[in-house]
Amino acid sequence: MTLSAWRARFLGLLLILAVGLSACGGGEVSPVSPSATPAPSATPTEAPPRVLTVCLGQEPPTLFPVGNLSASAQSVLAAVYDGPIDTNSYAYQPVILEKLPSLADGDAQVTAVSVYVGDEVVDADGVPVTLAPGVRVRPAGCRSADCAIVYDGRGEIQMDQMVVDFRLRPGLTWSDGAPLTAYDSVYAYLLAANPDLPGSKYLTDRTRAYEAADDLTVQWWGKPGYLDPTYFLNFWSPLPRHLWETFAPDELPEVDIAAVTPLGWGPYVIEEWIRGEQIVLSRNARYFRADEGLPRFDTLVFRFVPDAETAVSMLVAGECDLLDPSVRLEGQVSLLQSLEAQGQAQLLVASTPVMERIDFGIRPASYDDGYLAGRDRPDYFGDVRVRQAIAQCIDRQRIVEEVLAGFSEVPASYLPAGHPLYNASLTPLPYDVAAANRLLDQAGWIDHDNDPATPRQAWGAANVLNGTPLEVTYLTTGAAQRVQTATLVADSLAACGVRLRVEYLAPEALYAPGPEGPLFGRAFDLAQFAMGSGGNWPSCLWFSSREVPTAANYWVGTNLSGYSNPGFDAACQALNQFLPDDPAYRQAYQDTQALFARDLPVLPLYWRLKVAAARPGLVNYALDPTAASALWNIEAFDLPIP
Repeated sequence: MTLSAWRARFLGLLLILAVGLSACGGGEVSPVSPSATPAPSATPTEAPPRVLTVCLGQEPPTLFPVGNLSASAQSVLAAVYDGPIDTNSYAYQPVILEKLPSLADGDAQVTAVSVYVGDEVVDADGVPVTLAPGVRVRPAGCRSADCAIVYDGRGEIQMDQMVVDFRLRPGLTWSDGAPLTAYDSVYAYLLAANPDLPGSKYLTDRTRAYEAADDLTVQWWGKPGYLDPTYFLNFWSPLPRHLWETFAPDELPEVDIAAVTPLGWGPYVIEEWIRGEQIVLSRNARYFRADEGLPRFDTLVFRFVPDAETAVSMLVAGECDLLDPSVRLEGQVSLLQSLEAQGQAQLLVASTPVMERIDFGIRPASYDDGYLAGRDRPDYFGDVRVRQAIAQCIDRQRIVEEVLAGFSEVPASYLPAGHPLYNASLTPLPYDVAAANRLLDQAGWIDHDNDPATPRQAWGAANVLNGTPLEVTYLTTGAAQRVQTATLVADSLAACGVRLRVEYLAPEALYAPGPEGPLFGRAFDLAQFAMGSGGNWPSCLWFSSREVPTAANYWVGTNLSGYSNPGFDAACQALNQFLPDDPAYRQAYQDTQALFARDLPVLPLYWRLKVAAARPGLVNYALDPTAASALWNIEAFDLPIP
């Protein structure tokens, strides 16, 4: 992979670290004088346009729908598009597709194909490569590392290839009336694969072909060797080829029809963007669900209100009908609860698959050339007993109650408890100071002076000089919730003889690229931050050995702690060898979660929340943990007319 590709991937990692209706009713009728002559017939009063006002926490930097979108841009584009596939409650629903393809129905298949020297394939480790002598691959039918072979370069071999058909609903049009076809999806794929445009190239790098079979059918071919468990999602959201193809791809991010007023097929059409104030949209008369009376409003206004307190005041005053989760309402939960009790607001809260966690500096980058006591930072966390002790010494449930008003939960796994592949046999290590102290004693960290107010010292701890105090640095940002959490963590650990030096860094300093940045440069003791996925599939790969940032991979990777366990790597790799209908796939998920819970490569604190608020009476709005946008069904929002 090139340096530019690694840089693009780093930008993607930063993004995963990380998220009013005006007066309605009948028009006012002018009073009639008693002496006036009545009109021969009455003309019905036309109802005023219905307006929904959504307040966003930030103005979108762009609405160009290719690449990594801000949360506010996702909210606006949820009104411009609809689907193409919705993600709700850890499941998927087709919107502009007739159905999701499946192996059982035959619109997805795994077939054996012949490959030769020079062909593009995916090797046994899931990496796209050019087939050459010495490349390790899985031949057709192979579903484990044990049956992988080293290609000798002599003739052809058979490998498995996935082929998936997607079929659009007939009759779809863009809001300007042009037909929406499979060719628009192929055009979107070509833009996604373009190296000059932003966004992850993970899937495009593993795609052999993406072509239209006819106006409504598009076919995806994976590269031989790539078995994708989410193959049914490999449909690129269409883009208006008839308008955009006159521009070079690298021009599109600066072109108004792509970045300011992108065309869609959804319930609303962008009319104007008043910089610094608002974006105004109108009802799309060509929306494919218009015959259902959708959308409910004539005009949709997105206002930019970055201050949360101001946004709540505007909600109460009727200037906002809905506060999007991009308004950082986490600090306003108590106030919103009070307003809800008084009938002045609705509070909506949902957990997300984004985990707030503490990363242990298990293997700092300075160990990469070999650990040397006295030269390198002491090996505080290489012993799993120390990590388990830290977990049991921190009252994580108290953090959930005090920082998040009890709306979240302490994770036991890297998957949320509501996920269909969650390992239900797991429970978080309980808060137990006595058990934590026993583990620290066993690991060679001794309370040498019988004074819990002083840090323990190493006497027999592995890879630590005797007499070293258990005093470590704790890095995080200065966000209010993190300051609260860090304070509670420091207080908890003091009871176990672990002293923290808490340092609050600006986000750009904490998340700076390696080797200089403390996280990606693996130069920290403990660090608190968040990481999550944009969908239903938090990945075990985040904690695999191959994801450790090093000089060899340009310091790009998600395994910032440096955790490495061959058993975990093997179980995680198995997820690339089986498909969801295979029992081995579920078992691999169960195994990786069990190892995660035992080894604690990171300490889960809580699932982050998304918080929204709405005026009383607004219906059909509910937050979903896995929806890409809180406004995924904005076409159905309604405020019944009194």
